[in-house]
Amino acid sequence: MADDAEVPDLSEVPSADRDEEDVQPQEARRSKAATDRDADWSPSARHDEREEDGRGYDDLSRVLSQRVSNNFYGPVAASDATFGFGPAATPGLAPGFVAPEEVDGALRFFLPPQPCFDEALAKLGAAHIVVLAGPESSGRGAGSFALLREVLGQDIGLRSLSPANSLAELATQGATKSHQAYVILDYVGEMNVDAVQTFEIRKLSEELRRSNSYLVITAAEGIRRRLALKDYCVQWHAPDPLELLDHCRRTVPLVDLSPDVAAELERRIAVLRRPAEIVDAVTQLRVGPEAVLERLRDNERETVRNWFEQEPPAGDLLPLAALAFLEGIPERVFEMQSFQLSVQVRDWEQIEAPREAEPEGAGAVPLRGVTFTQTRVKWKEQATSLITTEWRPGPGQDPSRSERRILFGSPRIRALVIAELHDLYGYELWYPLRQWLTHLSEFGDLDVRTEVAKGIALYARHALAEVDEYLLQVWSDGVAAQRVTAALTLQLMSEDEHLAPQALNLALSWADRSGAGRAVTTAMALTGTLGALYRLEALNWLWFLAHRQERVASAARRSMVLLLQTAEQDPERALFTLRYVRTQIAATAPRSRKRAVALRTTTQLLQAEKLEGVGTLAAELLRLVPGSARHLGSLWVNVLLSVFRRGAVVALCRTLTALRNDPSVAGTVATLGEAMRDGMTARQWNKLSNDVSNALKHPDYAIPGARQLAVVLLGSLG
Repeated sequence: MADDAEVPDLSEVPSADRDEEDVQPQEARRSKAATDRDADWSPSARHDEREEDGRGYDDLSRVLSQRVSNNFYGPVAASDATFGFGPAATPGLAPGFVAPEEVDGALRFFLPPQPCFDEALAKLGAAHIVVLAGPESSGRGAGSFALLREVLGQDIGLRSLSPANSLAELATQGATKSHQAYVILDYVGEMNVDAVQTFEIRKLSEELRRSNSYLVITAAEGIRRRLALKDYCVQWHAPDPLELLDHCRRTVPLVDLSPDVAAELERRIAVLRRPAEIVDAVTQLRVGPEAVLERLRDNERETVRNWFEQEPPAGDLLPLAALAFLEGIPERVFEMQSFQLSVQVRDWEQIEAPREAEPEGAGAVPLRGVTFTQTRVKWKEQATSLITTEWRPGPGQDPSRSERRILFGSPRIRALVIAELHDLYGYELWYPLRQWLTHLSEFGDLDVRTEVAKGIALYARHALAEVDEYLLQVWSDGVAAQRVTAALTLQLMSEDEHLAPQALNLALSWADRSGAGRAVTTAMALTGTLGALYRLEALNWLWFLAHRQERVASAARRSMVLLLQTAEQDPERALFTLRYVRTQIAATAPRSRKRAVALRTTTQLLQAEKLEGVGTLAAELLRLVPGSARHLGSLWVNVLLSVFRRGAVVALCRTLTALRNDPSVAGTVATLGEAMRDGMTARQWNKLSNDVSNALKHPDYAIPGARQLAVVLLGSLG
């Protein structure tokens, strides 16, 4: 059977002739005992847990389906974020090869900050490894590209490695190739705190020097406290804003500016600290200087700050805090949940400051003369500069079901409100707020929990440690609803280029030695955006989890299906996943447990439905992804020649039925048949023809067109 999988590098699919142990995550290789360690429950308890996990995956599938369709309101307001599937296209953010033209684009406006650039260049030249430690959004990524260009030449591409665990793997002998440029953006450290020691970094430096390759790492300033990397760190900072302004204006065609506009432009740019904001302002001058100044004036930030400077009372503050985590849900639901937050705060205040003892015999105050405040009007009037309302139905609902929903004036206002809440208020607000969020994560409906995840993803920009310790660590081992909320939070965090590495690290920290519940949460988190961004890392860990006890393995298989389902509109990622599965099957020994796991996973992929609508995932891939037929043919052959044959025949018939009315796929189906015939003997092929012919007599498949397409696939039917 022919296999055209490509030979990998550190950021590519492993080749088929590579030993399977080599493609397992490093942490996974050290934990073979984890396979059945958490399987101590009774059969009925395990069944209940898997049912609960199944409901969680149903929720996750619905959310991912909405997001693929861009029917998911209010995206995370990350800087330069895109919405839908796939994060912002920042060069090098996704592990893999960064082409020379992508490097050119990233460096078009780059101005080397001094003296840190020259210091980093000297360290890189001497040790072949350097760590740029500095604030996020300070140009560290572009600086790493520029340094590698300086030492290896202007026409080179480079290879971006995963921010989690790559250093440990790169330190192994023979991992580096000759004359290569490696970069690790936003490095977050190794899963095992003892994974990289000082002598190993020195060994890596020697290996890089021997192969004439170079490695640049970008990381937060705290990385300088790690002794193993201390000698290789350079304190990085952004270039002077006005110097960068002049540099950019010399790079783009000049735009005539009046003296007043030029003066205001310089005054406002002088206080900016993110090079990307300065570059964006200069490149947009051609559109209109006044529009650029309007953005630089940042009226939204000023409006939010002015609102908080008035020190709003609790009656105004709490609904706004609730809206920061529940934007866009129906107003009736929002009011109920906002009231619950008020109750949570009141209860917390009573605990902190108990009321004075009441006279004996005092009872509850009777409700004579009770009046009701017009709360809807009151707090909206107080926050009129920040919020708006609109009528719309929920996802998939008829327009007649439209309801009034409360939203912020823009996605950015939501992010600014959360920032102000974090900066201005302490434990007395955030403790009851976290308790309320935890309650919503457990009992809220899917729309509520999705909005909670979006709000937490925004909050993680300011308080990642708090989000991890008080929320995600708890939810990741909670009930299914909480685990889905935690997984969605990590996926939304991954749409922010600076939070994406942290999201990956958090997800992987639950994968091993943390119990079955958290392992299932890891599998859930590695679908969607996070799995699309770190595709090889996600596939490696899901494949590892598929070898654990059945609860975890079942979750891993469903996550593999979701990864492929969400790649329907991304041919390159779909082919990557199919090649990966082929490679893993080829690396297993016949009749081994690993092969059984691989074939069971493959069977589930072939049997899966498409993410939206009716039809199989395989049919959708054959229709939309050129080149998928040969990979699917190879997978089908492996399953057909195993104990999972019956499921494979049924999946094949369902796929032919789904494609029966599409004449454009006849050539693709013929290619699928050729790939399958190449992997089978004549006897096996004839047996398959007989089995398919018999299966097509079933009422579900005995549909005009299906048998004719089967003839295209097989040549003839027995």
